[in-house]
Amino acid sequence: MSENLYDRLAGGFPADRAKPCFLTSDGAAISYGALEAGAAQVAGRLIALGVEPGDRVALQAEKSPEAVMVYLGTLKAGAVFLPLNAAYTAAEIDYFRADAEPKVFVSDPPAFVAEAQGAAPLEETVARAAADLAAIIYTSGTTGRSKGAMLSHGNLAANALALHEIWGFSAEDVLLHALPIFHVHGLFVALHCAFLSGAPMVWLPRFADAEVLAGLSRATVMMGVPTFYTRLLANPDFTRDTAAHMRLFICGSAPLLPSTFAEFEDRTGQRILERYGMSEAVIITSNPLDGDRLAGSVGYPLPGVELRIAGAETGVVEIRGPSVFSGYWRNPGKTAEEFTADGFFITGDVGRQDPDGRVWISGRAKDLIISGGYNVYPKEVELVLDELAGVVESAVIGVPHPDFGEGVVAVVIGQRGFAGDEAALIAQARAQLAAYKAPKRVMFVDELPRNTMGKVQKNLLRERYAALFGSSVVVAR
Repeated sequence: MSENLYDRLAGGFPADRAKPCFLTSDGAAISYGALEAGAAQVAGRLIALGVEPGDRVALQAEKSPEAVMVYLGTLKAGAVFLPLNAAYTAAEIDYFRADAEPKVFVSDPPAFVAEAQGAAPLEETVARAAADLAAIIYTSGTTGRSKGAMLSHGNLAANALALHEIWGFSAEDVLLHALPIFHVHGLFVALHCAFLSGAPMVWLPRFADAEVLAGLSRATVMMGVPTFYTRLLANPDFTRDTAAHMRLFICGSAPLLPSTFAEFEDRTGQRILERYGMSEAVIITSNPLDGDRLAGSVGYPLPGVELRIAGAETGVVEIRGPSVFSGYWRNPGKTAEEFTADGFFITGDVGRQDPDGRVWISGRAKDLIISGGYNVYPKEVELVLDELAGVVESAVIGVPHPDFGEGVVAVVIGQRGFAGDEAALIAQARAQLAAYKAPKRVMFVDELPRNTMGKVQKNLLRERYAALFGSSVVVAR
């Protein structure tokens, strides 16, 4: 029996294929039948081009319904989908081409789908086993070259089925989709939940305030990154009435500030459901649909996911389960480094777990600061700074320091009109933190560098301020 993910997803399509799948901002609708037919045509075209099971098909393009047809058609043909950020440069693409060796590279999905109309559609899905490779997702590569996480048909199916159940998706839902689809959040988490329910999606090319506000009037569920929610809260047109008929707001891909969580609940009466995931395992934990959703917590491990904390009460998160990837593409050395002897994947995230299983993430292990021999977890410092008057958001990093090895530096965005008193902020932080944890410098900026999913790129901040203590006077020690 074939375990091709395509058949699993198509099994959730509505019996009446005329029902809409994509509801675009210009009022058009594309049916599930059209999606299914497009995927079959793409699969037929790929096979006509010589694509065989296991071959890679790369896609670098802007978001579109046709891009989704290319994704599903690749699965149907038994090939391996390789989504690439549309913003990648030619030099970056050269690396991915050389590493993954795609048999076909699609850069214009509408043209490719139109061209595929001349091919014989593939009626029967190519059989695949659960362990066969379905997709390669390249990690963001903040340290060194990006690595290709290999996700199987079984990995993706297990995660999709678990999310569909725990988040209560049904055919009555309408998903507001404003995420990119080169990343697991928009591609696997959002699309798969909709497909398994046969639910329509309000399909937006990107987050734009006016389009999202209009889309909310037609939706029941929204998935987003923290910036989506801060932008909504900054818009006076986003009111309790705007969100009144929404069933669920889900947030991930980057940490949600507790202040955003609280302000959103004050504004709408609803608590955002925060979850935790990564390219190598899709979604790992989630706050409950029914039950307490706590600010700062990423909830409980998904069904079937084993999670443990290595070392002391706070330590590196390790996971094992059906959605955890098999390893990095053509990189057995790195794969061996990232798995324990008993098969747990070492996530690189630092966190703790309550006795009842609830998980809290402190940050990335590589972001840990060792100052004067003491461990400083940036998240602990950021939580204090973010509550101080005038602070919108902070990012805490460690940079070389002649006395302490690393000095704690806070990079802060202030509220409009905030003058930014460095000494005062350091003094306030010291009132709540041990001296070694408090920032030794505070740098004020208009914005923080982020990747496409909203995560603060602390590696860029460390580079920017690497010489801070070598060329500047230390404000506090």
